[in-house]
Amino acid sequence: MQELKVTPVPGACGAEIGGIDLARPLADATIDAIRVAFVEHHVLFFRKQHLDPAQQVAFGARFGGLEDYPFVAPLPEHPKVIPVIKEPNENDNFGGGWHTNLIYRPVPPLGTMLYAVEVPRRGGDTLFADGVKAWEALSPGMQRMLEGLKVEYNVRHIAQDRIERGRSGQASRSMPARRDDDVSNGSPVHPLVRTHPESGRRGLYFSREHTIRFAEMTPRESRPLLDWIQSHLTQPEFVTRLHWEAGTLTFWDNRCLNHRALNDYQGERRHMHRITIAGDVPR
Repeated sequence: MQELKVTPVPGACGAEIGGIDLARPLADATIDAIRVAFVEHHVLFFRKQHLDPAQQVAFGARFGGLEDYPFVAPLPEHPKVIPVIKEPNENDNFGGGWHTNLIYRPVPPLGTMLYAVEVPRRGGDTLFADGVKAWEALSPGMQRMLEGLKVEYNVRHIAQDRIERGRSGQASRSMPARRDDDVSNGSPVHPLVRTHPESGRRGLYFSREHTIRFAEMTPRESRPLLDWIQSHLTQPEFVTRLHWEAGTLTFWDNRCLNHRALNDYQGERRHMHRITIAGDVPR
């Protein structure tokens, strides 16, 4: 069995995992140790890996079933892998706002694995905001006020924009859009405060980018508190910053983290491979 080394990184969450080659078969005990670190640190960074899409899929499948992404066409030979690419001549990036992946599904994912194929010489970092620490920092009075609130989500506006950009030629040719009306038209409701199914810790479970309103409130009534939660969650003391290198694989927990990809590398190329691991109904 490969010897795992877990080194916490500066910031609110995250650890680097060393002493492991993800391209090689991993013993069950090694996968168990990775899962323990994942639940404790919420996001794991594996540096200096050399993975093809099939190897990334094989590693991801050790943690659960793999899901399709509804709005970007996958790699032709690997239907569970989507390319995340920004070309040098493009202005917009993918995932540039704070969000939680696929929270607009009735059963959102457990986690995401993103592998860096090509990175810019500088910039293109990813920020992670820890919903558990943000929740635990709230006053008892604010916690009591937020407990029991439910949030309604929808992605129709984002999906339609991506489709229209594809029709107009503005979207990346390397990230062709596809359409999923079932996902676009759904409006699931999830608890604002979620209990992590493995650690038992509670945290803010929230994605402002995909939010319509609090259940049983109007969007106008909901907006001030939604905006305040967003500003609280993304304060520096709850955030970790990842600097990518080619060969870095990052595995983050969508059940308790927000993230965003910084768009500060105009004129350079960034190419990643992403897979999504199935989760459970938030409670």
